[in-house]
Amino acid sequence: MAHTRLRLLLAVILVFILTCLLAPFLWNLYLLVRLPFVWRGYAADAIITQQQDGFDLTFAAYNSTYSTADSGFDTLIPARLHHVHLGTEPLRQEWQAARDECLKQHPDWEAFVWDDRNASRFVQNHYPHFLPTWESYAHLVQRVDALRYMILHTYGGAILDYDLACKRSLEPLRRFDFVAPAANPVGISIGMMLASPNNSYVRDLVRNLPNFNRRWSLLPYITVMFSTGCHYASTIYTMQPTTSHLRILTGPPDNPKLHMLNGIVDTPLFQHLGSSSWHQKDAQLIKAFANVDQRLSFGMVLVALAGALWALGLCVSRARRWQPRREGSVQKTA
Repeated sequence: MAHTRLRLLLAVILVFILTCLLAPFLWNLYLLVRLPFVWRGYAADAIITQQQDGFDLTFAAYNSTYSTADSGFDTLIPARLHHVHLGTEPLRQEWQAARDECLKQHPDWEAFVWDDRNASRFVQNHYPHFLPTWESYAHLVQRVDALRYMILHTYGGAILDYDLACKRSLEPLRRFDFVAPAANPVGISIGMMLASPNNSYVRDLVRNLPNFNRRWSLLPYITVMFSTGCHYASTIYTMQPTTSHLRILTGPPDNPKLHMLNGIVDTPLFQHLGSSSWHQKDAQLIKAFANVDQRLSFGMVLVALAGALWALGLCVSRARRWQPRREGSVQKTA
């Protein structure tokens, strides 16, 4: 009897320890998995519209001399254009050409290129506590993504992927505190972001990076998306106490995908080259579910996990029932 109580106590202690250790992971997983179910509600009031914002989503009303300040709006986002290129791989010719087009459309903006040298120095000077995590990322794109958030939080401005060739100026968007285009099927794209310095949402993107820094074995695409990428940024978006200062760029009701940067597309703002250079083999499997209701996809994943846990519990239960029988059989033989 005493042995049984001791085993029960040890089991309770073990469960308690495991719960404490796994609680942060399980909470983060819950936040990530819930995104497709809650995104529409969180994003509804943030979508830029003609009715709410008096904004022309086609950008046809904004010519090359348009000025946010002269149009009577506060200029919240500084005129700074950021591009990031980390690693030793030479910059592709088409990427340089795309950036040149953006510089041509923004002649009066400050332009910055962040490479390994100045990026490391920037992180060390401004976010020294995060430097070990930043340098430990398994994938280069994770460092690029994390750097985006830190740059925007510190300096503000617009940060663009190298595969975005600008067709016109981003000036009309400077009246908002934060802007990013909608992603498919849910969330926001981080390929283009505009923000004011010290934006509270961007601050939370930086602050939560260590909490979501987890490796998903054999799934590099999921590792990137859940730790620093679009899914991560969209999840942090849903954790904001208020989203009234955030804006999502989509399109009119008859063309809601007007500004989505998926594949090789032309939008009112960009020609998107659609390189996706960091995608690996598992990305094709994940993208196969892009046009499936994401709530159904995640529901299937949860059912599969529940089934695996049930099967594991069943095996443990049978093993425990079989153990006393085996011990009794041994005693009889003796």
